[in-house]
Amino acid sequence: MSIMKDYQTLQYREKEGVATITFNRPEVSNSINKQLQIDLLAAIEQVCADDAVRVVVLTGAGKNFCAGFDLNERLTNPDDTATYLLDNYTKPIISAIYNAEKPFICAINGSAAGVSSALAMTCDLITMADNAYIYQAFSTLSLIPDGGACWHLVQQLGYRRAYEMVIEAEKMPAQQCLELGLVNRVLPADQLVARTEEWALELAKKAPLTLRYTKEAMHQALLTDLMSTVDIEGKIQDVVMQSRDVQEGFTAFFEKRAPVFTGK
Repeated sequence: MSIMKDYQTLQYREKEGVATITFNRPEVSNSINKQLQIDLLAAIEQVCADDAVRVVVLTGAGKNFCAGFDLNERLTNPDDTATYLLDNYTKPIISAIYNAEKPFICAINGSAAGVSSALAMTCDLITMADNAYIYQAFSTLSLIPDGGACWHLVQQLGYRRAYEMVIEAEKMPAQQCLELGLVNRVLPADQLVARTEEWALELAKKAPLTLRYTKEAMHQALLTDLMSTVDIEGKIQDVVMQSRDVQEGFTAFFEKRAPVFTGK
């Protein structure tokens, strides 16, 4: 059964444990205004609270994933500081995805420009259309990356490569993003969403506790050293070992059958 829900700036559908959230402002390349951010946060909170949803796909309608912040809205509201907009609109979205117990897959079609690249990199997994690219457009406007883009780029590329990408306003094509580890898979453009959703359906059948707690452990590993990470893994493993899903996994192993996990 497929479930559809209405938002002003998004398309939302849910099917077989996968929720797909689609930016739906194709006439402006899905540029991010306040309403889109309000809708997106509400949709993320909805999927996080829905036990039927196990994996989330984020993509864009039309030719492009997203053109970044809507400059027309920013020009008509000059009193809105960057700090105000980031703290009240963008940061809650980034936090909700980063701290979600469920994996988010971003499917990048066309251009992922500006802050939308940071939004994409906050997701746990990324697919890209073979004609897509990540565009650090900030220097063309005499701006700096925001929304956490600096953190993601330095973590993945190292300082020098990340700095070069930004100051050169580089458009990094899908295949190069794959080679540098910025994305997981490059797919034919006309099959991007369908094949990403197929992957999401496969993940939705895997152990929900593994999806959830591996994400938590790896996020903490980014911020600490090896021995501290071993300690973190032990504490989380102790929690998971008490679950019904682990009991089911062991039982299924010895009974030579596929386990049926419930996330509990």
